[in-house]
Amino acid sequence: MTSRVLVVGGGITGGVLALALAQRGVQVVIAELRNGLGGVGHGITLQGNALKAFHAVGIYDELAEHGFAFDKLRMFRADGVQLMEMPAPPMGGDAVPPTMGALRADLADILARRVREAGVDVRLGTTVTAIDDRGDHVLATLTDGATETFDLIVGADGIRSTVRRMIGIEARPKPVGMGIWRVVAERPAAMDSSGVYYGGPKYKAGYTPISETLCYAFLLEENLDRSYVGEHPNGKILKEHGQGYGGVWGQVRDSLADDAVVNYQYIESILLDGPWHRGRTIVIGDAAHACPPLIAQGAAMCAEDAVVLAEMLTSGDPIDEVLPAFHARRMPRVKLVLDNSLQLAEWEIHPDTPGADPGRVMGQTLHAMCAPA
Repeated sequence: MTSRVLVVGGGITGGVLALALAQRGVQVVIAELRNGLGGVGHGITLQGNALKAFHAVGIYDELAEHGFAFDKLRMFRADGVQLMEMPAPPMGGDAVPPTMGALRADLADILARRVREAGVDVRLGTTVTAIDDRGDHVLATLTDGATETFDLIVGADGIRSTVRRMIGIEARPKPVGMGIWRVVAERPAAMDSSGVYYGGPKYKAGYTPISETLCYAFLLEENLDRSYVGEHPNGKILKEHGQGYGGVWGQVRDSLADDAVVNYQYIESILLDGPWHRGRTIVIGDAAHACPPLIAQGAAMCAEDAVVLAEMLTSGDPIDEVLPAFHARRMPRVKLVLDNSLQLAEWEIHPDTPGADPGRVMGQTLHAMCAPA
């Protein structure tokens, strides 16, 4: 029986896992290096399978009070002329909408409060510095110098996972070949679903409504020199780079103040080829499989990992059977998402590729997500 688990990382993966385990009677410690679990950041597109995972741990209803639900994706030419409308499949079943936009901060704040209410021991400014696997248990030394005993350590510490390195998995993130601008702005009244714009001067532009008043807009282009972007990119530079796009996206761009807070980052990916565990330590979420945001499935894959692992750990099966079974169950699904996301990225970088059909690949991927996680 799994009775005590250390979760390293308190983001979406770690928060959902800790909450799911605590709800099943497991004693959970979260070690989070930041000084808080609460959220900052831009908007996020949550497909139905992500919402299904949030529903499973009881946070969906509260998130829905803040977010914006919709059931389609529209594709446009760069000038704003609509090319097609693609219904979003019911990836989460009947209990949740096909898609929802939300603020990352709202999601993180809800998770942070719920894990504490569930009795999770949250250690801030803390991480693991040493792991000693003893076969029937595992010892973790934390940054305060204390060594504690756990049945399992879970590395949910992101694409640059410390836990992954500590257990001898040397895989490193790979650049995808593009960067992404993100900004939260006022939502135009005409924006009632996600939209993406193809054929412009950059790789792609798009947006998602995230509340009744706000939206999240993005722009994909080549990797830019950090010295050019600066430490704190703003609305002025995004408006310059976003010229050449019309329609609702152009309205969002033009509404930005020059000093609007903008995020820019290189897009990277990782997928561990072999097992995700060593002994009684496992990495999940972005620590095991981080995908480009081309299909908006990153958060969904992380949340699914967390819910599925919690279910399997509390099934009564031995941990040494659960961990490989978990990998076997999750790997085909996350590999499909990652491979297809990378294919879409390649087509966006090289749009004249013969046979390129992003709508087909996106649709096939999302329909595949209707199957159970």
